Amino acid sequence: EYGSFNTLREGANLTGKKGPVDFALSLSRWDTVSFSAINYRRGASERDGYHNWQGSVRLGAELPKEGRLEFDFRWMQGIVNFDGFTLAGDPADVLGAGSQSNQYVFAGSYVQPITSWWSQKLTLSRATDNLASHSGTFERNVVTGVEGPVDPSNMFNSDIDTTSNRIEWQHNFQLGKPWLLTAGYQFREQLGEITDFVLPMQSIPNKIVSSNAGFAEAQLNLWDRLFGTAGIRQDKYNVFGSATTYRVTGGYLHQETGTKIRGSYGTGFRAPSINELFFPNFGNPNLQPEKSQGLDVAVDQTLFKERVTLSAGYFWTRYRNLILSVFDLTACPAPFFFCAQNAGLARAEGVEASAKFKLVEDQPWIKSLYLQFQYTYTSTTNLTNQDTRLPKWPLNQWSTILSYQPIESLRVNLEGRILGQRFNDADNNQSLPSFNVWNLSATYDLNRRFQVYTRVDNLFNEKYEEVLFFGTPIRSIFGGVRMNVDVPL
Repeated sequence: EYGSFNTLREGANLTGKKGPVDFALSLSRWDTVSFSAINYRRGASERDGYHNWQGSVRLGAELPKEGRLEFDFRWMQGIVNFDGFTLAGDPADVLGAGSQSNQYVFAGSYVQPITSWWSQKLTLSRATDNLASHSGTFERNVVTGVEGPVDPSNMFNSDIDTTSNRIEWQHNFQLGKPWLLTAGYQFREQLGEITDFVLPMQSIPNKIVSSNAGFAEAQLNLWDRLFGTAGIRQDKYNVFGSATTYRVTGGYLHQETGTKIRGSYGTGFRAPSINELFFPNFGNPNLQPEKSQGLDVAVDQTLFKERVTLSAGYFWTRYRNLILSVFDLTACPAPFFFCAQNAGLARAEGVEASAKFKLVEDQPWIKSLYLQFQYTYTSTTNLTNQDTRLPKWPLNQWSTILSYQPIESLRVNLEGRILGQRFNDADNNQSLPSFNVWNLSATYDLNRRFQVYTRVDNLFNEKYEEVLFFGTPIRSIFGGVRMNVDVPL
């Protein structure tokens, strides 16, 4: 694939099976000159590129008595350039600022039925991540145009090593058709070490966040009409103590009319991650665990032999110590002024609605024409901060997809996304206006082996910001070729 911003993507996948053994291999590369991390419409000029390599290997084997053994390996290397802010908080082009990451994930799983109604699955995984970041040495204030060396207090050069380990042992018990019981144990561990080459005394060695958890869930299915689940989980953390969470769901399907009523209620507990606690110039070691409780109810309806699908629902969630990434010139350190903070008490509630129409299907003059809409209204309140809205959460969101297939080999999609007004900061002083972005894509099958495709992102060249001060792409055009070859083993 090649396109705007000198973007080049290359990739290959290979899958196969021989007897009881199956495998999958993939390798891809993505290089782009890209655009400025700080919005060029605010005066930024230098480009901040991105380079990425990814590879994966999966090897599986079928075992006697319906067992399976599988090994997975994934690797990713990324190099990204970025910008920052001056000591006064103005956005700035920063030359030479960037980071390089190397991630490795190793995982294995073993599935084996014990009886006709009892099966087990054991999963082990280990992920390592090394991130080296540096601040650059020269900057240009895009507000005043002043150029000069980066202020010494804004400079950084760090190396972050994190390791995540997980062990999970799950057992499933099928008690007749109506009942499925699940129980298991999970161990999770995050280890982090930060080396600061500018201020060695701020290096953080050997931080560990770990938890042991037991969980159980019961699923009920009566006559394929009445559905329900009830689950409970107990976590014990080495740093944040113990937490018990639960969730119950229920639903009823009236098959004769295609009507489904569903709902759920549950509680949640999220401990801060190593990065949220200690990441340089972002982490907050004083973060408290996030707790939540929420409910939702909804109705789904199919009409006209499932040619029309409608859905509408209500949701409500209450948070204690909600963990947010906020922009704050006072509370967050330079040079980015972004950091993790707890929001105290907060609430989010709203409604969701969606509709899907199969306008045309399998006609002589057209293969298919589908139209889909989705709308979400979310009212958020930071109850600790004088009833302000939560940052980054829009009141209104819309999305739509029009999918057109005139013939079997040609497909065209038009996708639109509308994001309503929201605030960038916790005090609601920085308003971000609404925007709408449309993307157009098409694929054409030349034959069973070759497919050509193209897409246009930001079709109408909308001027917008997802995050205050940061850039988004202008109208961008890409095109490529996919090849599929079946080789007998």
